[in-house]
Amino acid sequence: MYADVNGISLYYETHGTGRPLVLLHGGLGSGEMFGPVTDAFAEHHQVILVDLQGHGRTADIDRPLDVRLMADDIAALIDHLGLDRPDVVGYSLGGGVALLVAIRHPEKVGRLVSASAGIRRDATYPEILEQQAQVSSAAAEFMKETPMYELYQRVAPRPEDFPRLLDKIGEAMAQDFDFTDDVRGLQVPTLVMGADADLVPPSHFVEIFALLDGGARDGGWMGEGRPKGGHALAILPGVTHYNLFQSPLFATTALAFLDQGR
Repeated sequence: MYADVNGISLYYETHGTGRPLVLLHGGLGSGEMFGPVTDAFAEHHQVILVDLQGHGRTADIDRPLDVRLMADDIAALIDHLGLDRPDVVGYSLGGGVALLVAIRHPEKVGRLVSASAGIRRDATYPEILEQQAQVSSAAAEFMKETPMYELYQRVAPRPEDFPRLLDKIGEAMAQDFDFTDDVRGLQVPTLVMGADADLVPPSHFVEIFALLDGGARDGGWMGEGRPKGGHALAILPGVTHYNLFQSPLFATTALAFLDQGR
């Protein structure tokens, strides 16, 4: 289905019933990338799988790929669907978008899971930044054997836009960003999640957790020393940035946090 919000025709589909949960994919992917874990999320939740701007079945529009603008799209979708403070779960690009939804529209979000998403560009390993600098339409030919290209050709409204998407992703990744101050004031209970071999060091996820009052003291027998906002941290073992989203640990850990105390 499509929702016309903020000048974009946003594709989404729903799975399951129960408390609503918006699930946001990574860059050059789509909601389909959660195929191995969708059923786990949908067992007790109404999962709203969204294809972000220029990805999957959502055609691009004439504006940059910016997590802040895409976060506003998700907030508008929440209103469009009449959802009451759904939980928002995002991975990689989607993790950044999910985080910005909670920062910019905290009244619209119940709980947040931000997975494999750094909050400072300079936290990313230098060799990854070098690779990201090479992402442009010039790489389109080399990507024709990848699952990302196959997916885009199969589902995109305009398959010929793939080089343009690479240009816009490359431009977005070249922009400096630092959401430290925004995270420090985050009001939505948040699970910071990362792989133990992610494209930022595990210490960066600990840094984000510390901004949320995490790791400052012993938690106490009754949990009285845990972060005051109900925030949590999870470093998933044995996974990387490139397979975390398909790991059963991703769904199990996210759901344990989302369903806590409910």
